Amino acid sequence: MKTRAVRLGRHTPRFAYRPDGTVIVDSPDELGPYPRALTERLEHWALVAPDRVFLAQRDADRQWQRVTYAEAFNFIRAIGQALLDRGLSPERPVMILSGNDINHALLGLAAMHVGIPYAPISVPYSTVATDFARLRHIFAKLTPGLVFAANARQFARAIEAVVPSSVEIVLAEGDLADRAYTDFASLLATSATPAVDVAHAALGPDSIAKYLFTSGSTGQPKGVINTQRMLCSNQQMILESLRCMEDTPPVLLDWLPWNHTFGGNHNLGMVVYNGGTLYIDDGAPTPAGIERTIDNLRDVAPTLYFNVPKGFEELVHHFRRDKALAAHFFSRLELIFYSGASMAQPVWDALNDLAVEARG
Repeated sequence: MKTRAVRLGRHTPRFAYRPDGTVIVDSPDELGPYPRALTERLEHWALVAPDRVFLAQRDADRQWQRVTYAEAFNFIRAIGQALLDRGLSPERPVMILSGNDINHALLGLAAMHVGIPYAPISVPYSTVATDFARLRHIFAKLTPGLVFAANARQFARAIEAVVPSSVEIVLAEGDLADRAYTDFASLLATSATPAVDVAHAALGPDSIAKYLFTSGSTGQPKGVINTQRMLCSNQQMILESLRCMEDTPPVLLDWLPWNHTFGGNHNLGMVVYNGGTLYIDDGAPTPAGIERTIDNLRDVAPTLYFNVPKGFEELVHHFRRDKALAAHFFSRLELIFYSGASMAQPVWDALNDLAVEARG
């Protein structure tokens, strides 16, 4: 039988029972040391594995474009300098309107590296909404000094409706007819100075890394402060639970949006922290979007795979029809994880059967 051991951490809970019936469950083990700031890990991997692919995404021709750790760290220092030059701060942070892509990741990491918080915003607030009420609310709470969007065509209406002319717009593609904007390429071309290192050295564990906004299901979206300590200690907890990432740097193919904790803090953070590779999935767990995910999975065999139950349900249909695809998917897979809802028992059973068929 073909089996593969997957190394996990120690999972021995400690229970404390209070008179009021409350049960406190925690770990008896002390958390290991973790860095002062998340991008310390990025710098580490740029030194020890400079040519390892950090991020990859499909271009318009469906070809994979890749950025290594060394390239990424140089880019975030350049962008960090550009942000410092603009006098951005926790009171004038970076706001990102567009979804997961390499430029988004580099901009967010650069902002965190020099102590400027950023806020990734749910894309539908800019592209589906017609009155932009939630986007206006978030903009008023954030008071951003710079707003980034991947392309002008998709976000022009939202920018025109919400972003005043006094706030700088940065675009990766396209142009705006009626207002000035900055090309993202100019941020990448900025020459980093010692000011970047000074700003990074000034970071502490309570420095604000990002602002995440709730879904607004009980009213307007609420901004949640995420500190460097929160991000780094959480990643150390995850590593101590999933020790397999010390044996094999994680390889992910992932679509989960970065304006949520799952996709942005857990998954992207896991890759940064453990020197892994993230292939940005341009698919989705929908009948139309799943075809792109399947196309990507033909190229990428993940070591860890994250999705929502609906995504796994869609995958099971394809795996049953295409056993070569299933074998490729499970070839080096160590863990699958889902969240957002419960998984139907038939889907769970099918995944188990497919895994046994592929791996033993």
